[in-house]
Amino acid sequence: MISKKMEKAINEQINKEFYSAYLYLAMAAQCENVGLKGFGNWFQVQYTEELTHALKFFDYVSEQGGRVELASIKQPPVEFKSPLAMFEQSYKHEQYVTQSIHGLVDLAIKEGDHATHSMLKWFVDEQVEEEANALENITKLKMIGPSGSGVLYLDGKLAKRKAGGDEEA
Repeated sequence: MISKKMEKAINEQINKEFYSAYLYLAMAAQCENVGLKGFGNWFQVQYTEELTHALKFFDYVSEQGGRVELASIKQPPVEFKSPLAMFEQSYKHEQYVTQSIHGLVDLAIKEGDHATHSMLKWFVDEQVEEEANALENITKLKMIGPSGSGVLYLDGKLAKRKAGGDEEA
């Protein structure tokens, strides 16, 4: 049985995960709009991953006899300066999510909630990967610079990303 305090905190995390999905979908939309379909694909895969994260939390709360309470999702930005700016925002956002997950771990430990603590280990590991993926693309875009050919080459590589972590870029 999950405590009310833990239930409330995980419900807040569910909202953050849905916002993350929404943010990545907005980034995908801009990429598609400017003809960077590979970048759009990368962000759409990220969107799907964030939905999966939200549903993992959703299922966990239900399995623990808690009540999922969905809240409004704030609107993400609709304009982004460049692909580099998108990945920088993505990295910053993933750092925010990481801190939120760490807060959940701290709460689970404080509450003596071993089941939740165990479940959260997956998310801790996942956030390491999430930050690394964004940072890798930031590094590549900084090396490329604003040149059209380098961005287009990376766009082609990012088009090959598949759901489930199958990275080729």
